[in-house]
Amino acid sequence: MKNTILKKISFLFICTVISIPILTGCQQKENNKLFLTENDTSFDNISDNNTDNKIDDNNDINNIETKLEVCFGDGSEAFILHLYDNDTATAIARHVGTENWRLPIYHYDDYDNWEVMQYYDIPSRYDIPSNSENITSEKAGEVYYSEPNRIVLFFGDAQVTGEYTKVGYFDNTEEFRAAVENNPVLEGWGNKIVLINSIDQ
Repeated sequence: MKNTILKKISFLFICTVISIPILTGCQQKENNKLFLTENDTSFDNISDNNTDNKIDDNNDINNIETKLEVCFGDGSEAFILHLYDNDTATAIARHVGTENWRLPIYHYDDYDNWEVMQYYDIPSRYDIPSNSENITSEKAGEVYYSEPNRIVLFFGDAQVTGEYTKVGYFDNTEEFRAAVENNPVLEGWGNKIVLINSIDQ
């Protein structure tokens, strides 16, 4: 009888001793699983952070200012046209990037407000989107787009009402204003010329 009881106790003791590592191992696996899950989340967060950094980097690239070089007359000094970040300015820069523009000014002193503004007609083969708004006040150096296919430059402060899309601006310096005003009339043509060139960024 004693032997039978001892055998049962021994058997239970052995089972208990054997089951402890097994249960501990399962607990470790659960802990490992939790750790991996946390790591997975952390990894996702790291990936998201890296993606955000890449997006920020791309935004920095996209925010690099686009500029064009403009000469008022053949062989004249070049001035920088700083372009705004919109579809109209982007389209103009893209077109100029494929072919520099040499635009005639057919009318330069025979329309309202010619003392403070000039306009240059762009050939109709260039497709330029517009997002016009009602503009009533302009500063010297501001450049607008007016449908259909017209660039409007204000070289003096003005109170002129029009449906314009903002394109960019020139630094309003004395040299800039003098270059616009003193742009020579081409001999034998009766008009003035504006040259718009792309600049390597």
